[in-house]
Amino acid sequence: MPTVEELYRNYGILADATEQVGQHKDAYQVILDGVKGGTKEKRLAAQFIPKFFKHFPELADSAINAQLDLCEDEDVSIRRQAIKELPQFATGENLPRVADILTQLLQTDDSAEFNLVNNALLSIFKMDAKGTLGGLFSQILQGEDIVRERAIKFLSTKLKTLPDEVLTKEVEELILTESKKVLEDVTGEEFVLFMKILSGLKSLQTVSGRQQLVELVAEQADLEQTFNPSDPDCVDRLLQCTRQAVPLFSKNVHSTRFVTYFCEQVLPNLSSLTTPVEGLDIQLEVLKLLAEMSSFCGDMEKLETNLRKLFDKLLEYMPLPPEEAENGENAGNEEPKLQFSYVECLLYSFHQLGRKLPDFLTAKLNAEKLKDFKIRLQYFARGLQVYIRQLRLALQGKTGEALKTDENKIKVVALKITNNINVLIKDLFHIPPSYKSTVTLSWKPVQKVEIGQKRANEDTTSGSPPKKSPAGPKRDARQIYNPPSGKYSSNLGNFNYEQRGAFRGSRGGRGWGARGNRSRGRLY
Repeated sequence: MPTVEELYRNYGILADATEQVGQHKDAYQVILDGVKGGTKEKRLAAQFIPKFFKHFPELADSAINAQLDLCEDEDVSIRRQAIKELPQFATGENLPRVADILTQLLQTDDSAEFNLVNNALLSIFKMDAKGTLGGLFSQILQGEDIVRERAIKFLSTKLKTLPDEVLTKEVEELILTESKKVLEDVTGEEFVLFMKILSGLKSLQTVSGRQQLVELVAEQADLEQTFNPSDPDCVDRLLQCTRQAVPLFSKNVHSTRFVTYFCEQVLPNLSSLTTPVEGLDIQLEVLKLLAEMSSFCGDMEKLETNLRKLFDKLLEYMPLPPEEAENGENAGNEEPKLQFSYVECLLYSFHQLGRKLPDFLTAKLNAEKLKDFKIRLQYFARGLQVYIRQLRLALQGKTGEALKTDENKIKVVALKITNNINVLIKDLFHIPPSYKSTVTLSWKPVQKVEIGQKRANEDTTSGSPPKKSPAGPKRDARQIYNPPSGKYSSNLGNFNYEQRGAFRGSRGGRGWGARGNRSRGRLY
């Protein structure tokens, strides 16, 4: 083993040789042998090996392996020095190998070391993005669990920091191609991260790019398979996938395939849905997603059939007025419970899809069915008016901090929900029913509107339902309505979708169905 003095002497030989440095192979070999020495010798070797690496291509493997020995040394300072110098080995055909090595080194628990690995990866990324991606994806596909996890997170956080000249169209195409391979076997959390990676690529910002992403999500969601509401994994996968798809939909990228699946497979099983996520109102979650997607539904093959399924589900949450006893009092002990959050979602979805078949209520339903629906609408609308007045009175004069209490936040959202339902019911009371009004779903940010439009909307959210309503039984007109209380879901606000539960299972059979076991990659 060479001593410190011998290392310095051979370093001097190489440094003084200038253009003839490649002729001093023996001197470089002495430096390579420095990795077998003590702490001081190893520190010098960690610096000297990369400095002259490019001059000895025939010793490339030996040099890289020597540096890797230092990257695994027990002394953290030696490891850090060796890692810091690794990008100097990333030349030509060696670069993918160095990228592969650095990716494996992401498993370190030392924060300073971890940052050095990240910086080194970014450094070689700027040298050769494709080669670096080769090393990263090699470990994502074949590496250990911890390496795979951190490599995916590296891509999801660091790609967006790279300049355009690094992330060229060809590089982005490679990312998409390799990501598709990974998506054949992923966990829910991994899927979310890959959608974050792919949706941030410039080449996928176009309509055709977004359509590609929607197709990827649809494939992950297994929309060709029969839905199993009693399988938490099946339910969770559909919800996770749909959450990733919703931001991609637009007037040019349609949600038809997802909306059709929800109407045909999910709505009929709504009450049977199971979820492992504690505290999640799974039924409301599904209805919210359907409502968001319904705005971007294109031409649907079985529109009337699916609209009827949506209508039937809406009726379940739109109760008839309670029966009266002969003395005019309620025959039952309680008013029907009005589930405003559910009704907002279902009514909005029906209103959106109803635009595509505007004569559904008048031509597709028989007279008795339509009369029954109008009675339910009228009863619900009267309950709304009472509750809207109570909410406005409770919030009157409250501003700033007063509106930030949990109680008042719920009331603010409740007012949005009830106003939305009120607007939609008014549309359906028209003769024939109208589908012209627009509302912003209660959990979505309010869009800026022109003053004139704002006033028009304000006019439509106050007052009573249209007077031209079908005549129901006389008792309906006499019915005294007791305002509802506690009928809202506790989850009235926005959902932070990405923080919801991940899919069950682990890699090898990742909770989205076992799509084949991956082999383990060797360490280095």
